Amino acid sequence: MWRSFTLTTSSIGIGFICLINPFFLHFPILSEQDSLVISADTSGVELLIPTFLGNDQRHYYGNQAPEGLEVIWKHWLGEGETTISRNLGSRKWKGAGWTGQPLMVREGAELYLIQGAYDHHLKKIRAKDGTLVWEYAFDDVVKGTGTIWMNPDAEKEDESVIIFQGSRLGLGEYLDTKHVPSFRAISYYTGEELWRLDSKWTHSYSRDVDGSALMVDDTLYIGLENSLFTVIDPDPRNARIKDGMKQPPIIQERRLYRSSDVDRHQYNVVTESSPSLLDGRIYIASGSGRVWGYDLEQKALLWEHYIGSDMDGSAIVTSDSTLLVSVEKQYIRGNGGVMKLDPTKTGDEAVVWYFPVSDFEFVSWEGGVIGSVGINDFYVKERSNRLAAFTGVDGWLHVVSHQKIIPDSTVLGPDSLTRYATPKQVFQHYIGPSISTPIFTDDKLIAASYEGISLFAYDSLQNFRLIDRFQGPFEATPIVWNGKLYLASRNGYLYCLGRMK
Repeated sequence: MWRSFTLTTSSIGIGFICLINPFFLHFPILSEQDSLVISADTSGVELLIPTFLGNDQRHYYGNQAPEGLEVIWKHWLGEGETTISRNLGSRKWKGAGWTGQPLMVREGAELYLIQGAYDHHLKKIRAKDGTLVWEYAFDDVVKGTGTIWMNPDAEKEDESVIIFQGSRLGLGEYLDTKHVPSFRAISYYTGEELWRLDSKWTHSYSRDVDGSALMVDDTLYIGLENSLFTVIDPDPRNARIKDGMKQPPIIQERRLYRSSDVDRHQYNVVTESSPSLLDGRIYIASGSGRVWGYDLEQKALLWEHYIGSDMDGSAIVTSDSTLLVSVEKQYIRGNGGVMKLDPTKTGDEAVVWYFPVSDFEFVSWEGGVIGSVGINDFYVKERSNRLAAFTGVDGWLHVVSHQKIIPDSTVLGPDSLTRYATPKQVFQHYIGPSISTPIFTDDKLIAASYEGISLFAYDSLQNFRLIDRFQGPFEATPIVWNGKLYLASRNGYLYCLGRMK
């Protein structure tokens, strides 16, 4: 029997379901007073932050940041063992890590978090006090962030709100294991499994799932770490038993790498990013060194941009219909950094600007930017105040005006040969090595690193000041809601931080 969960508290019944949420909205908000106010019946459900970086353009992080970083509560997520390789054996990891962003749902008047953890469990946690509601057991540590979907055709209550979540491939399992069901659908209400997907063995050296799914209408799109862009019918009613597992129908699979990439990257063509949506196309970055564009109408990969490095961050959609992609320092001669791309163009003409960061060896990285780029486009109205933030492996947090280019100034690109325009930097601050994604609201910037969380205030003149800092090892990405910050740490805890009353 595949279902495995522990129920520790009763769940709220479903009743009327309402879905009007930022996952489908693309307009900016100005302040807490202007933020999304969603009305629903008290028995209804609202998906407030239902996927990694909040919406289908990957640039929403919550409604209101805290004024300070005091501990309101902390929840012990635990620790779990994971297999590194046959040669290196296994390791024990605590808490949660990259990407590891919590999701947020409102049921009536109560807020709940969905958090994956290194103790092999996906957990539903009450946001008010950190109480565990249920937890579902995977076969390995859970690294990535899930996606929650309202199933409009559900005939059963437990299939009406579904979490899609990935994990590592399985403790004691290896790349050549026959079956690796590392992507699953779980009932939001009960914590019970609805189906599991067997991740195929390809040229990629991973069968994990770190990326978050993108839901477009009733279809699921995801890049698995085997680097297959996979299109799935997620409705549990259509799942069938295959290889002893209840699996969903696969509508389509497309490789996110070319044969030449396999040797060049020594089988590191892993896809860890989460797909984003722009003008009828889905964009996704891959460790093959390419950013791909999948056309929803023609159901084909019709656009690509080759950079050459490993790329783990997601392609962030800006208000001027461009993409911001992070570039790691690996497999390239030049520096890693952040690139802005115009997907209506191809080749070098598609590059709007490039911002390189310093090379810096930390753990297994050589430099560049690992996490995704955070932007404030959802939160500000003025075009002149559109900002992007990212942190390099070297520990420097950079904030640039992503719609302003420095006149008559160019920098060397990832290939160390081609020169590109570069954006105006408005702020930088050392926060420590990081693979987390910084997040904005209308007047706050929050950035996490292996040395702690930094909370900055900023104004319309782009003046930044550090107003608080909380120490601890963090590589996940935070969310904010109603003046509180939620973030998991590698020390084993999920934190709720804010200003104590």
